[in-house]
Amino acid sequence: MNRLLIIGSLLISTPYAQAQQPDTAKLKSDAQKVVSSIRGDKAKSQAYCQLDSLGVQIDQATQQKDTKKVEALSQRADELEKQLGPEYRTLFDALNDADPDSTDVQDILSMFDKLDSICSH
Repeated sequence: MNRLLIIGSLLISTPYAQAQQPDTAKLKSDAQKVVSSIRGDKAKSQAYCQLDSLGVQIDQATQQKDTKKVEALSQRADELEKQLGPEYRTLFDALNDADPDSTDVQDILSMFDKLDSICSH
């Protein structure tokens, strides 16, 4: 999934809060667990792939400045995130407080890039 889109959607759906930088070692461990959970569960895999597809649609609607469509797609994305489990949302909420340009965050997000192979694009 597009890394910037993941971070961007979280900025839209999560209230901004000033916080300390999260523990990246814990985030990496959490990300590995979330990726394994998604990879090992067909329903979660399907939800992840749908979320990936929605990300592209949200990006297009944002570029077209179609706020109603962005809102509707964002609501659907929230539903899919719930299907992925609270660990998924907790992880990305924590990443929201991290520096998106840091090597550690890029490494964490690259773990999710590997999930893209389970989705037929």
